Amino acid sequence: MSSSQNAKVNDTSTLNASARKKDNVAPTMDRKLMWVMAVTCALTVANIYYIQPLLADIAQSFAVAQGTAGVIATLSQVGFVFGLILILPLGDAFERRHLVPLAMCAVTIALIATALAPSIVFLAVASFAVGVTSVVPQIIVPFAATLAAPRERGRVVGTIMSGLLIGILLARTVSGFVGAQFGWRTMYWIAAGMTLALTFILRLLLPKERPSTHISYPQLLRSLWGFARSEPVVRETGLFGAMAFGAFSAFWVTLSFFLSTPPYHYGSTVAGLFGLVGLVGALAASVVGRLSDRMNPRIISGVVIVCTLVSFSIFWVGGHWLWGLIIGVILLDLGVQGTHISNQSRIYRLNPEARSRLNTVYMVFYFLGGSLGSLLGAYGWSIARWNGVCVVGVTMVGISLTTYIIGSIREGKHLGEGRDATRTLDAR
Repeated sequence: MSSSQNAKVNDTSTLNASARKKDNVAPTMDRKLMWVMAVTCALTVANIYYIQPLLADIAQSFAVAQGTAGVIATLSQVGFVFGLILILPLGDAFERRHLVPLAMCAVTIALIATALAPSIVFLAVASFAVGVTSVVPQIIVPFAATLAAPRERGRVVGTIMSGLLIGILLARTVSGFVGAQFGWRTMYWIAAGMTLALTFILRLLLPKERPSTHISYPQLLRSLWGFARSEPVVRETGLFGAMAFGAFSAFWVTLSFFLSTPPYHYGSTVAGLFGLVGLVGALAASVVGRLSDRMNPRIISGVVIVCTLVSFSIFWVGGHWLWGLIIGVILLDLGVQGTHISNQSRIYRLNPEARSRLNTVYMVFYFLGGSLGSLLGAYGWSIARWNGVCVVGVTMVGISLTTYIIGSIREGKHLGEGRDATRTLDAR
């Protein structure tokens, strides 16, 4: 092993030791707080996804094409990316006990604007605002990672992420039912009321903390690019997450269109009920979190990426049968959520003082992938219907799997070089 390689290893060891020392704080996470955070993530993230089973109803309400309505869902995800960049880094420099309720108030206003939307253009702006302000779960997850003991961090993050995915899935079920029975606007009035109630609960229950850093807002934003450039783990997990969530979004943004065509002829209620099927994957998320505490989370990433690819293969071959959709949805939600949790387990080990900013960089990749997937999914549907959607999903997950394999080969070569160098030194 060369002197430069030795120096690199020593530097990495020093950084890891420093990170462990800084992270050695008295944990203040208990089961009650963990479940409050999980419920908060579930109900807040749902605000972005209520729209997906309602797209056909919205298109009819404003007399626009289904593809135009699909763009509205994309705008909410693009808005979320802006919220991640502009709001989430504040979690490292400001007390999150105050930041979370402020964000919740802003979400409530955006939801009310959505419910009152008089035109498709106004709805597009309001949907974008819902996305910008719905970053609360991504403030809470690194907050929970900080409060949890190191040996339990994967379990805590996995449990809270289970709540987040349950919120995503049940959002579709609830909004599909409410939309069919009472109209799509009613769903947003209900969401605004729940968000406002949560604001008061969080203000009372969230613990106090000291900010991990004391730098200005412009410095916080500038540091994001530095982390993206200097942390290969963030770049790799960002790509894994972007492609997985992009495929996930391509499926869900077009499912209501697919189910309204032969042989199904189903409405928004049935489209929403498929969210219940995905709960199997959501409940498995906490198991993935526990496994991440005990083994290399990158290995877990490889397994769940393959799981996601298999789900789209089933959609493509058997999607015109109900059993195919059901099995595919279970595997899709398990794969995407498992990818997300294993990714976050990796990035939260990097630098305790910058968890919010590391999470920002990762989640920007993640939701840019989701936005791209929504856009490509709607486009694929417009030119080739279900086959087009499946091509989009397989391609995105295929990119992720190819990157994983290349990275594994490189890691294997580095390990082989290290063993050869060790043998040479021993021989000398």
